Amino acid sequence: MNVVRPLSYLFLLLLLSSCGNKYKIEGTSSVTSLDGKKLFLKTLRNGEWFSLDSAEVVHGTFKMKGSVDSIMMVTLYMDDESIMPLVVEDGNIKISIDNTQMSAKGTPLNDALYEFIEKKNSMDLKIEELERKEARMVMNGADFAVIHEELNKEGEALAKEMNEYVKQFISTNYDNVLGPSVFMMLCSNLPYPVMTPQIQDIMKDAPVTFKDNCMIKEFVSKAKENMQLIEEHRRMEQNASMQ
Repeated sequence: MNVVRPLSYLFLLLLLSSCGNKYKIEGTSSVTSLDGKKLFLKTLRNGEWFSLDSAEVVHGTFKMKGSVDSIMMVTLYMDDESIMPLVVEDGNIKISIDNTQMSAKGTPLNDALYEFIEKKNSMDLKIEELERKEARMVMNGADFAVIHEELNKEGEALAKEMNEYVKQFISTNYDNVLGPSVFMMLCSNLPYPVMTPQIQDIMKDAPVTFKDNCMIKEFVSKAKENMQLIEEHRRMEQNASMQ
């Protein structure tokens, strides 16, 4: 009896570890250039991309399935070209790719991610529309001062709405893979790591688990170093102008 019990525990542990998060991906694509190509699910580990799964696109469809120990954010690639982000989690994930948009839906985190992406894209379009509106107002003979004042107000309002929406989404998902991933997407739009007011606002209210994420810790560390360099450069310029 003393021998059977540990073996039973070992079997149970193996059984539990083998379950994990079972995912099934069913993808459709109307992009003809993808047909016959091999797609890869890649995840970033220690600064390097590793392939998690792969499938060939045949007549506009592809399938993948497997299990992972934990929920993870991945990127769908064709060769070395990044196509779209998605979350590998327990459940059936439906991927749709066409020439105008792409989505991954069917599981809670993927649904949340692509709802966020769609709404953010809609906000981006509104901001881009301001440039076309400016051109129309100029063509209609509006006063430049009036144009500048009106579009500035609209631009500031849209930027504030966007920043608040991004912060709300990240803060809602501080404790899962979406929060850190969207935060890093936000940071990737910067020319180099720096602590913007928006990033400072997000970090101010973030829990320790979020701040301890290795990618976020690295970004914040480099951003603070850059802020010190910028401040030192500014002081040097001020001292030079006073001499």
